[in-house]
Amino acid sequence: MNKILILLVFVSLWVSSCSSDPKETKESAQVEASDSTIMEAPVEPITFLPEDSLAFFPDAILELNTPLGNQVFRPGKVPFEFNVKNFSIGKNGSSSPRLALILNGSDPEGYSAPIFQRELTRGTYRTVAFLVDDKGLALKNFGNYVDRDFLVGDSRPFPYSAEPYLAVNMPKNEQIISFGQDLILDFLVLGGDLKLDGLKVKVFVNEHTTELSQVVPLRVSNLPKGDYQVKFQLLRVDNKELEGPFSVSTKTIFVR
Repeated sequence: MNKILILLVFVSLWVSSCSSDPKETKESAQVEASDSTIMEAPVEPITFLPEDSLAFFPDAILELNTPLGNQVFRPGKVPFEFNVKNFSIGKNGSSSPRLALILNGSDPEGYSAPIFQRELTRGTYRTVAFLVDDKGLALKNFGNYVDRDFLVGDSRPFPYSAEPYLAVNMPKNEQIISFGQDLILDFLVLGGDLKLDGLKVKVFVNEHTTELSQVVPLRVSNLPKGDYQVKFQLLRVDNKELEGPFSVSTKTIFVR
């Protein structure tokens, strides 16, 4: 009788273990598969690609009548007077102003009229003005942009330099980019030609870099959320740095 009871206990335990093992094995396999899926999820690489569908206005001319070269103004409201030919800078429906102005490497400001004033304090200024298309990209044909140095108050002109320099249109400093949206990089090189003068532009987006031998806007894709330093550097092809004050421009942007 005792032998029969012991045999029944062993059979019961064996049946219980058989019924539980497949379930545990199945759950374990599901967890391992889930972990494997997470580990193997592809991460899209950050890419730099030229912007397509660029607008060209080779006949558009931008002239700067005021200020004159190294003209001196009193601190306060400084007049700017442009002459625009073969191009409309006024607002058209929902489009933005088509004339942009940069002072001493600052962010560009848009204007929809050729005559305006800026409140300026004592100092030496370099202005870069340029026409933009309906996407806000700087037009890059000769005559689409102009530069000029002037003085406000008791100040001295910039030291003479024949070296080319940069003017950055996009991005603006502390600009916020929505996650999944491309970052647009747009700039001008003034006072020289990349190919003819043996120059290049090196672009940094944190540790990600690319080099350009042409003045073209770029589209940066697949940026993860975070804070970024965007740096433009105008260099000679042998990586020698230029001495001018505007050969480097750095902007901070946020991907949120």
